Formats: sequence, C-alpha cells, structure tokens
Amino acid sequence: MATGRNFLRAGRRGNRLAPFAVLALLLSAGLAPAAQKPTPVPQKPTNDECLACHGDPTLNKEVDGKRVSLFVNPDAFKISIHGGMFTCVDCHTDLKTSPHVSTPAKVSCATCHAEEQAVYDRSYHAKAIKAGDGQAATCVDCHGSPHELLPASDAKSRVNHVNIPATCGSCHGQKQMMEASGHSAQPFLSYEDSVHGRAVAAGSEKAAVCTDCHGTHEILAASDPNSSIFKFNVPATCAKCHGAVKQEFMQSIHGQAITRGNSQAPVCTDCHGIHTIKAPTDPNSSVSAQNVARVTCARCHEGVRLSQEFGVPGRRVATYLESYHGLASELGSQVVANCASCHGAHNILPSSDPRSTINRANLVKTCGQCHPGVTEKFVAAEVHVNAPLSADTGSIAVRWIRKFYLGMIALVIGGMVLHNLIIWRRKALLRRQVEQRVVSRMSRNQRIQHWLLLTSFVVLVITGFALKFPDSWFAALLGMGERVRGITHRVAAVVLIGVGAYHLFYIIFSRDGRRLVEDFLPVPKDASDAWRILRYHLGLSAEKPEFARFNYAEKAEYWALVWGLIVMASTGIMLWAKVVVGNLLPRWWLDVATAIHFYEAVLATLAIVVWHFYQVFFDPDVYPMNWAWWDGKMSFAHYREEHALDAATLLEAARTQPAEAVEAEPVIPATGEPAAAGTATPQGEQEPVNSHK
Repeated sequence: MATGRNFLRAGRRGNRLAPFAVLALLLSAGLAPAAQKPTPVPQKPTNDECLACHGDPTLNKEVDGKRVSLFVNPDAFKISIHGGMFTCVDCHTDLKTSPHVSTPAKVSCATCHAEEQAVYDRSYHAKAIKAGDGQAATCVDCHGSPHELLPASDAKSRVNHVNIPATCGSCHGQKQMMEASGHSAQPFLSYEDSVHGRAVAAGSEKAAVCTDCHGTHEILAASDPNSSIFKFNVPATCAKCHGAVKQEFMQSIHGQAITRGNSQAPVCTDCHGIHTIKAPTDPNSSVSAQNVARVTCARCHEGVRLSQEFGVPGRRVATYLESYHGLASELGSQVVANCASCHGAHNILPSSDPRSTINRANLVKTCGQCHPGVTEKFVAAEVHVNAPLSADTGSIAVRWIRKFYLGMIALVIGGMVLHNLIIWRRKALLRRQVEQRVVSRMSRNQRIQHWLLLTSFVVLVITGFALKFPDSWFAALLGMGERVRGITHRVAAVVLIGVGAYHLFYIIFSRDGRRLVEDFLPVPKDASDAWRILRYHLGLSAEKPEFARFNYAEKAEYWALVWGLIVMASTGIMLWAKVVVGNLLPRWWLDVATAIHFYEAVLATLAIVVWHFYQVFFDPDVYPMNWAWWDGKMSFAHYREEHALDAATLLEAARTQPAEAVEAEPVIPATGEPAAAGTATPQGEQEPVNSHK
C-alpha cells in the first residue's frame, strides 16, 4: 500500500513538470545547428589502375645507383595465384591512391603466411641470412615473383615437384655462389647423376627431389636432431617412399642398433650414399655386386674398430676376398655371391637369430640359392676361413697349412736361388778367365761413376716405390719406418745428383770426358742403323751394320739418362723444398712435380730393366754377364764384332796386347762356331769386319 501511494505522488509531480519539459525540447531544437552529411570513404585502387603504370615494361627507378624494374606483367599476374584472389593493395596496404607518390613499404609474406614464415625462421636459410649471408634463399628465390606466383600443382610452378631440382640448383648448382658461402656445389651435381635425379629428369613425378628429404620451409642442418636428414631420422625420411624397406631395416641388427642410439651403426645413406645414390645394377653404385664388399661393407667390417668397441669380428672382407667368391668378384663375375647374397641387404641379422639367413638352420636354403642340392654337411664349414676370431677346425688347419707352406717356399725357393747363383757365379768367372779381354771399354774413373750411379738409382727405386706402394713386397722387405725411408731416399738422391754434377765437370775438363761426349753425339747414320739392324735380325737382309764406339742404342740410353737425371733432380728438389716452392709458385706446381717425378721414375726403371739389363745380362753374346761394368774390359773379338768401326780402340788393343790375345778366335755363344772376323793391322788399316758375311 505504501508503495502504491508513493507511485501516485510521483505521478502527480510529473504532471506538473511536463509543460516545462516540452518547452525545453522546443528551445533546444531551434537552437541546434543543421546535421552534417557523412564523409564518403575513398575507393581502393583497382588492379587495372595499378597496371596502367606498372604494366609498362620500361617503368623503372634508381635504387642504390642501379636501375630496378617496376614492371608487372599483366597477363602473368592475372593467372597467378595472387592475381586471381587479391588486389595489389591487399599486399601493398600502405598505398591508398593511384597514382601514388610515396615508395611502398616492403611486403611481408608473413601477413598471410604466418605459419610458413615461423617455420622458415627456424631454417638453415634464415639463420644464414641473420649471420650475414646475403645469398641465402628467401621466399621469392624459391617461389618466384609474387606477381607471377603459380600453385605447386601447376607444371610451370618453380615449386612443382619436377621443377624442384632446377629451383634448388639455381643456387646449389652454382660453384662460385656456393663456395662464397663456404659450401660445395658437388652434392647437387651428384644428385643430378643419381638414380633419383635421372628419374626426375626423365619426367618421374614420384622420384625423390630435394624437398622430399630436406623438407620445404624448415630446412635444417644435418647436425640438428630435428632435421629430417639427422642420422637417426634418415630411415624415417627414406620411408616416405621406401616404407616396406624401412620396416625390414628397423628389425635388422643395424636398425636395432640405431634404435638404441648407436651412432656407429649404418643407416640408408651410409650404404647407398647421400646424393650419389645409384641403382644396384650400376657398376658405380656403392651397393653394386662388385663394390658391396670392397667398398661398402669394408668400411665397418674390415678394420678393428667394431672388434674393439662391440666384439664384432674384423677382417671379414679380407677373408671374403681371399675366397673363391671374392676372387671371382674381383674378376668381374656378376653372379658370384657377395656379402648381401648371404647376409641379406636390409634384413641383416646376427647368426644367433632364427630369422637370420646365416642362422645354422637356414644355411641350406641360403647356400642352395646358388648351389642347389647342398646338404647340412656342405654348410657345416666356416665361410670366413682364417678370420682372427675363428677357432673352428677348418680355420685352424688353414692357418697351420699356411705357416707350413710359407716355410717350405722360403726353404725350397731360397735353396734353388742359392743353387743357381753358385752355378751362375762359377760360369761367369770362367768366362771372364777364359776370354782374352784386352780391349779397354771403361776407364776406372768411368766405372766408379757407373757404380755410384747404379747404387744410388737402385736405392732410389726401392725407397721411392715403397712410399707409393706401402703394401708391396719390397716395402715390407725394407722393414723401415717412414722417417728412415725418407732419409735414405734423400741421401741416395744427393749421391745421384752429385754423380751427375761430377760427370758434367768430367766431360768439360777432362780429355777422356770430352771424347766420350763426342762419341755419344747422334749422327744421321744412327737412324739408318736402327732400321738396318732390325732388318738383319728379322732375316730380311744378309748385311749386318757396323758401329763405332757407341751404337744407336747406347747413344739413346746415354741421352735418356741425362734427360732423366735432370727431370728427377729438379722435381725431387721441388718436393724436398715444398714449403719454399709452395710460397713462390702456385700450389699445383707441386702436384705437377709429384706426377712427373713418379712417372719418370716408372719410365726410367722399366727402361733399365728392359733395355740396359738385356745388354748386360740377357744378350746371348754376353751371357751370363758382360764384365765391362766391373773391370772395364772386353774381348778383342767381341769388341770387334760390336764396334768394328772404332778403329782407334782396336788398333790400341792390337799394339799393347800379346798377339795370341788379339788373334784368338773365341766361340760365338749363340752358334758354337769359331768367329771369323777381320783383323786390325799395326798400320791402322782395318779389314771389313762382319762375322756373318
């Protein structure tokens, strides 16, 4: 009731005030100004308005002293992914009018693609840019100009699957660009030649491209645990295409080790390569039949690292290569068993695993793939015979047999060598005593030079090739370390160079030396002599050519020696003083010197063995040896046979030696008949000498 009364009283008061309220309203309405019209919102510039200027191919401006094109291809923009969805000012939001005077702000792709930008900011490329590498890839480097951007599904898009290699290759295939940032272009070049690269080039839309393995926006370094190419992530990355293989691999002994975090275990790229992946049928593939043992499996299973760390037997590859399988593989067999033939490829398991192809219960089936009909007895023997950790009967027997035969070889062959050496020595001495060797062929001075040259040359050959071929028998024969070998080689080199320097002094300042060089000088007759001697020994001519003090072969050998000494000495000194030479000349000069030094050594060694040793040891006319190198003497008949035109030497021998020594008729070793030859008269006249006329 009280509330009702209060309401009535309020109503009566409101009735009394109503006239005043109406009056106030009228006054306010008369005094208020007229209402203003709303300001119209300016229209955004259309694409056509923007392209009215930017569609001009000649439109450009100067930026930092360079002319930069401002042209936007209208046709390309209209069919681009942006042209069909947005206007120019949707990206260039700071431009309100067309034309505009102010320079537009740089457009950020993150405005629409914030998630992709965030991922890119964590990538290797973004970090490189922050570190100051101005050549690292940005959005437009991969996707192209925003005005001509095409969807990845478009065959012309830079990020279409088949175009990815070319897009990445625009940077990663450029040698100078990559080297400038401390990287190499070889990975990309290797990819182009890989099974994946060739398949993509042939039009395959399924073969792996760069982004399939490295990712798209979040490309990370291989050392980053989050990277798709981090070692422990490689199986999952390859499984994008090779899922079944990955499942098989992860169950293998290698996959189990990777799961446990063992970084020593191999993953896909350790066996197949990274960018160089090739088909197993390719001879250059690391998993081809020829390479799987020697190249791929040997990296881990040949050395002692696995033995020391995990107790896995070593020398598995060496014992395989010593077997028939290995030897046949080395000879190029495409069907002989290799590591994968027995152990499997991706499903490798220890022999203790019942699923393993080399488990005792499965060996008949495994060996039976190549040898049908094998039984348990056949497969009971060890395959890697004589492996260090093998204690089976076969391996022990083979080791003892090897020891026995090595001893027998040393004893029997050594005895044969000693036996023949004794006989050869006796025959050589008898020939030396029987022959009336009265012609002086080499003076004492010349023999000393020859001995020093011979000794230093032999030492240089052995110590030099021991470095080039450290596993050779002569390297093992030396039994010396690299320090001793190097010192010995250099000492022999000094002796050889010293002999060469002395010989130069000898031929300049000594009468015998000057005559020696004069007699060694080539003459036109030498060329015809070479042809005539070959015709004679082939039976095409009955006339044997005659020679002076040195024939064409001896002259060629002398000047070859001079040339070889100069080449070997100069290149050897360069390699000895490599730091000095490397500071004065480009580094590749040392590489060239090394190559010349090695191949000249090979040439010289073969020339001595094939050419010079024949003249001294193997020529039937001098067998078993021409003793001139030892005491400088030759028989009168032999010298007359070989150097009939050297009248001065023959006359000197005739004057100074007994008549019976000069007139003796030695037996020609090749025929067993007396040699009929001309004689040198005291007056210096010489009869034509040709025992075969």
